[in-house]
Amino acid sequence: MEVYSTEEQQVDAIKQFWKDNGTAIMIGAVVGLGGLYGWNTYSAKQLESAENASAAFQTITDKAAQPQAVIDAAPEFAKNHSEAGYQALLDMMVAKSAVEMGDLAKAEQTFKQIIAAKPGAGIESVATLRLARVQAEQGNVGIALETLEQVTDAAFAAQRDELKGDYLVRQGDIDNARVAYQAAIDKGGVTSSPALTMKLDNLNKA
Repeated sequence: MEVYSTEEQQVDAIKQFWKDNGTAIMIGAVVGLGGLYGWNTYSAKQLESAENASAAFQTITDKAAQPQAVIDAAPEFAKNHSEAGYQALLDMMVAKSAVEMGDLAKAEQTFKQIIAAKPGAGIESVATLRLARVQAEQGNVGIALETLEQVTDAAFAAQRDELKGDYLVRQGDIDNARVAYQAAIDKGGVTSSPALTMKLDNLNKA
């Protein structure tokens, strides 16, 4: 689905950012603390921790095509590393792997865990959109619609409204589905989901 593909691109962009800059971000924070308080030993340990987390995250990322391997590696990473940025991205990988393996309950639990951690950087919004999909896939369309109301970031509004339209159609609420699809179009949703216009046209013909 086009919308899901767009989300993947967003998550991949964030992953690449952390791959390229994660250690540098940690170094900057550590150097700042070190300069202010003179915690040289502490700074060295934190720098080493950041570098180790980056390497461990990359090792798991290399296993992305093996869903069970990603899931199995996650607890060890959480045990050994405390970097929130990497943890949020790893949890997204775990949830995706759970979906691929058909374990929707685990995926739902993991997405809720990500949202509760408030990782920011768009991850929270993507996790909420995917949580709604998992809930709908389990037959909980009403709950999925409630979940979508939690997406308030304007950058994800078109994706949110398109999903709302999809789920309202499932519920037989055609009038509100039209409103949702039109809202998604007005927010530029056709750019990432060309099928959006067709969805609205089909409802207008019904």
